Amino acid sequence: MLVIPSLVAFGIAALPSLVPGDEPAATPKDLFIRAEQLHVRPGRVLERGMLWVHEGQIVAVGTDIKLPEGALVIEGKVACAGFIDSWSAFALEPNAQFDDRAGPATRAVDAVDSYVDERHERALLAAGITAVRLQPTVGARAGGVGAVLRLHPARSFAQTTVLADACSATAIGVSRGDGRALDVFERVSAVDRVIGAIADGHAYLVETNEYRHDLADWEKKIADKQKELDDGFKKAKKDREKAQTEAKDKGNEFKDKEYKEDKKPKAPRFDEEKEIYARIAAGELPLVVEVHRALEMRALLKGTARFDRLRLVLAGASEAAQCAELLAERRIPVIVWPVPMGVRRAPEYRGASLALAAELDHAGVEVLLGSGAMDPLASRDLPLLGSLAVGHGLPRETALAALTTRPARVFDVADKLGTLELGRSADVLVLDGDPFAATTSIRYVLSAGELVVGEVKK
Repeated sequence: MLVIPSLVAFGIAALPSLVPGDEPAATPKDLFIRAEQLHVRPGRVLERGMLWVHEGQIVAVGTDIKLPEGALVIEGKVACAGFIDSWSAFALEPNAQFDDRAGPATRAVDAVDSYVDERHERALLAAGITAVRLQPTVGARAGGVGAVLRLHPARSFAQTTVLADACSATAIGVSRGDGRALDVFERVSAVDRVIGAIADGHAYLVETNEYRHDLADWEKKIADKQKELDDGFKKAKKDREKAQTEAKDKGNEFKDKEYKEDKKPKAPRFDEEKEIYARIAAGELPLVVEVHRALEMRALLKGTARFDRLRLVLAGASEAAQCAELLAERRIPVIVWPVPMGVRRAPEYRGASLALAAELDHAGVEVLLGSGAMDPLASRDLPLLGSLAVGHGLPRETALAALTTRPARVFDVADKLGTLELGRSADVLVLDGDPFAATTSIRYVLSAGELVVGEVKK
């Protein structure tokens, strides 16, 4: 397993943590937030902005909103949407994080640890992380079906699941726990495996769609034939009686006419794994591929170019700067893990750079930020990783998008998370300064409209 040294060792301040007594009381049904700068979404900032939250939902955003009677008022310098970790291992069962037995249909929601320490969840919330994307297995041939979960210490993960099937995942050329680098033949084989799985899923999708089309035609023919029989029933009855009489008069045996309808189409044999890859080929599920070397990335992009509905997302992608132009052309997002690893980095991370996020952004590639999913508590370092990316050239507004709107859109939860717009669930951070400044502290955190970090006197 890759060992990541503490960020404190690099001179970065430790995150604030909750202590007994910090747990807020029950939240009233109305909250009113005032901020010197209200980031409705990256690129839209309201000076002296106001936000009204009613029963967990954002019902008003603006600069001149009347204070609702009895509302709890929260004030700060900056307010923005809660951060989403696009690449997290928080709350997974310990054995689920590196389980080679996982398959494409293995589900993250079935691998969640229901007994996760509430203090750990509060630590993530105190760092501004209000939602995470979980994947059952990291760096495996099949990472299963990922989920997006909201963090809330007073609710079960079953209650806070935002989307149970947010994506699927796989890996190419990633060394496992023994740290052994895969040879070039193993890596090429892994690329072929992924492309082949997508091709099989596409073929399964075509076969399924053809079956549905044939079944609809068959059902229409049956319905038309039934209508024909119903409409001609009286005439058919008279003709039958006449034929019976004629046969009797001639001393012949009467036999009813036999009708042979088309045989009902046969459904394709159900295959659970192909079903997942059919959804991937159809663009219903994004496919997150952890891949680092430029050689494998180019082969993957070339081999998947014919699948025009495929929604690829690269994770890690240490050498992605060498493929940036093609990634931008294909509009393939990249989840960057901007962590300094020194000599301890795994073989596939040897080409990594803290400037990768900025280089990709400069080339027009959509960048997301994640905590690498190597440790369940690594998500709490995500704002610090964002600061590192900003310090190495990533624009602050882009970094904010990489933690809010972009993961929400890529993983199909933008109607619930990522912005402070009307109708969204109120996952809100209230800070005393710029989100990526070293001296900034998070004063309050709302999860689903409930105050979970900080305490406000009424």
